[in-house]
Amino acid sequence: MKRSSGSEFIFQIFSLLISILIVHAVYVAVIRPNAEALLQQQKAQQQAGSEISTQRSLYIVLKDYEQETCFILMFWVLMIMAYKAKITVHETSMLNHSVLNIQQGTKILPEDANGLCRPIENMPHNKQILLLPRTILVALKRYIATENIAAVATAIKDTCDSEADRLDSELAMIRYISWAIPSIGFIGTVRGIGEALGQAHKAVEGDIIGVTNSLGVAFNSTFIALVISIFIMFFTHQLQLFQERHVQNTQDYCDENLLNHLKTESSQE
Repeated sequence: MKRSSGSEFIFQIFSLLISILIVHAVYVAVIRPNAEALLQQQKAQQQAGSEISTQRSLYIVLKDYEQETCFILMFWVLMIMAYKAKITVHETSMLNHSVLNIQQGTKILPEDANGLCRPIENMPHNKQILLLPRTILVALKRYIATENIAAVATAIKDTCDSEADRLDSELAMIRYISWAIPSIGFIGTVRGIGEALGQAHKAVEGDIIGVTNSLGVAFNSTFIALVISIFIMFFTHQLQLFQERHVQNTQDYCDENLLNHLKTESSQE
């Protein structure tokens, strides 16, 4: 029993659209108009022969398309991580429920395992697919089939390891976006330097505004991309740590609340 990825795919598509709409709206309504006003002011100061203001404006730093793309990807990946963290919180909450009603000191024989399987099999589907019920059910069925405690311990470990591998593989999109953001920043650097070289003749004639603006694109895009990448990588590692702890806590729960209660007839003799 595996969790369907259809709902997560739909969430990713809608979260990307929402991120594009929100970030682009902020750029169109706030960032680019203010940046354009500041650039026009600098151009007017140069034409008037007065001293050009060199104050670094956040609007100018953020105005280019590379920075906009980086922010779109940032909010998109943060929403994906929030979705995955919410699922893990829901999974973790099962550890606080009485999935197994086994009294302290009770020993479970193979013929008793069927009675423990039924409550789990009668759970709603959205709870059955969670890691803890799945692991317990696999362990109990292995116990019924083999009557071997070592085989049950192996089943618990294999199920948890498989879940850890699945969670790690599902972080591939997040890791790709974390890599793509600084790459987009470097694209902005190449574009800005190319534009600056194309306007070098104007700088020789005394018009340096075009060259400085193009160099600003080059350095600002990389600066913003690297800052966003550092921010995202922090939350990526926190999410991965949260998921790894959940898998380990599930395995510990099964060892303590199920494995320690198992007893075969051969071990009684």
